[in-house]
Amino acid sequence: MILRSLLLGFCCLALLGSAGGAEEVSLKKVVLALKPDKNPDHMLQEKRALESFLGERLNRPVEVIIPLSSAVIIEGLANGTIDLGYLSASDMLNVRDRGVAAVLLAGEFPDGKTNYESYWVVKREAPYQSIEDLRNRPVAFASRTSTSGFVLPLLDLQRRGLLDESANPESFFGRGQVMFGVGYVSAIERLLAGEAEAAAVSYYVLDLDQHLTAAQRAQLRRLQAQGPVPSHVVAVRTSLGERDTVRLREALQALNDPAHAALRDKVFTTKLVPVDAAAHLAPLAEGLALARKALRQ
Repeated sequence: MILRSLLLGFCCLALLGSAGGAEEVSLKKVVLALKPDKNPDHMLQEKRALESFLGERLNRPVEVIIPLSSAVIIEGLANGTIDLGYLSASDMLNVRDRGVAAVLLAGEFPDGKTNYESYWVVKREAPYQSIEDLRNRPVAFASRTSTSGFVLPLLDLQRRGLLDESANPESFFGRGQVMFGVGYVSAIERLLAGEAEAAAVSYYVLDLDQHLTAAQRAQLRRLQAQGPVPSHVVAVRTSLGERDTVRLREALQALNDPAHAALRDKVFTTKLVPVDAAAHLAPLAEGLALARKALRQ
């Protein structure tokens, strides 16, 4: 009778642990790295809120880091010091090709699409009417690995016949006229400061009230759009087991609850959904190959 009671007790504890999910996660601490689309100093409040939210759901300490370079995230996924990374689709192709991470979730916009547009943005009073008008003018790309802020704009320039065979953007914009930021906002700041005549960024930097102040947005206009751009993804390192991967996916998808959507949108901009990883990343292969060629110069 005593043995039976003990067995029943153990079964109940096991069920409770499974329901709460705490015992299912083997990690003592979960490390999530965010791509610095905004100024990292301005993301501290979001970082703390996300650590608290995920920590409660996983019953584990969660550390959210914001490296200045996506290269740090890629290496962290490779060496096991980072478990999850919020990456552009271009960065995701890199880690997938290295076999160190897989797509866990991707962004889905209110229209149900998992892609969006890249913009060339100029000052409102600028005289430019098309990208062709920017020949030999200084420009700022979001970063060397940004999908919407470099890879797709570069591919568009090639398709318009505006680049030479080297694919180096300086062949169109001029030597010493191409700058790279550490995210969308840094590229816009160069534009507003007069260092660049145009900036390549994601559509939502201009169209949504999330990255810039109302005063900054009022000074800007879209010059041109290009795309489609596969949405950002949350990558999970492949060295994690399936059980941990499932629990991490569940915890992140809990952000889709309307009660938590505000935090989700501040950090990830969009709803987080499972996708067919190969289909999601397929449109980018040509652009990424071109970007690699350009950066070898």
